[in-house]
Amino acid sequence: MVNSLRKLRRTLAATLSLLFLGGGLTACASDSGELTELNIDYATYSLLSLVVKDQGWLEAELEGVDVNWVFSAGSNKANEYLRSDTVDIATTGGGPAVQSRANGTPIKTIMLTHASEGYAFVVAEDSALTSVSEFDGLSVAATRGTDAYYFALQALELHGLSPDDVTLENMPHADGRSGLETGSVDAWAGIDPILAGAELGGAHVVYTNPELISPIFLNASESFIEQQPETVQLVVDTYERAREWVLANPDEAIAIYADEAGVEQDVAELTFERLDFGIDPVPDPDALAPTLETIGGYMVDSGDVVSQEAYDEALATMYDSQFIEAATSEPDASGAASDAAGESVGE
Repeated sequence: MVNSLRKLRRTLAATLSLLFLGGGLTACASDSGELTELNIDYATYSLLSLVVKDQGWLEAELEGVDVNWVFSAGSNKANEYLRSDTVDIATTGGGPAVQSRANGTPIKTIMLTHASEGYAFVVAEDSALTSVSEFDGLSVAATRGTDAYYFALQALELHGLSPDDVTLENMPHADGRSGLETGSVDAWAGIDPILAGAELGGAHVVYTNPELISPIFLNASESFIEQQPETVQLVVDTYERAREWVLANPDEAIAIYADEAGVEQDVAELTFERLDFGIDPVPDPDALAPTLETIGGYMVDSGDVVSQEAYDEALATMYDSQFIEAATSEPDASGAASDAAGESVGE
């Protein structure tokens, strides 16, 4: 019964997100320029967003401002929301963020939230497949425009295959798992927590490689950065507070994840095991470049970005690190994070 209620709540949240998208939510300010609305996404692949949303930290700091949380089912949806000005700030994979900027959406990455090992090619419990090299001529599900999709393209090539050797089915992450279970696809490039749920349900991992994927990016529209720099700083401070809180309170974080993501405790625990919140949240362009340049090559070849030149320019101008540098260097910021680490859920 509890799980059914969680699923109902998630369905309603997704429906409201679609309504917001159709209505064109944008950041609102008064005639004096004072912020009246903050539109920000949350996602099951972004535990920090779930913690901040659950704890109400932004609402507490932004008195008199309506904080609208919009659900993103994947990086592709988060990018759609940023492109349409439905949200001001959103979380995506690294590759999808650069792709969006390369295709003309004026966004900047303002911090790294975490790294994840929760990507894999999986097959059904009764499948005889044991290697990606055996996918030749088979159907493979992946959500185009997400890290899982670019993981899939790289994994295929590493096993001697190209996208033309398989039938790539563009499906939302949850539909990919359903397709695997019903037999409509032979393999699925999955992402946690849906991947963790599939594994615990009997699906077999045939390949995973976290080196193929960059850390997760928190992004903001350039116009919002220009118009509301103090709010951007507050959001980054709050996400950094959440990152340190998660490191100090893993059990509470898992409980929030299970509740907010609408998954069972064992799924939340397995997902959490594969998340790394100990990374440096300040983007290091040189360290990130090799993975993102490789992903960019696939985007250019597939026509997912307008040109190699556009991708290179986007990558070279992707980061605005001033906010996370301030959040991690100011004594007040670290002090707030330390105070947060000692708080109990719900306080």
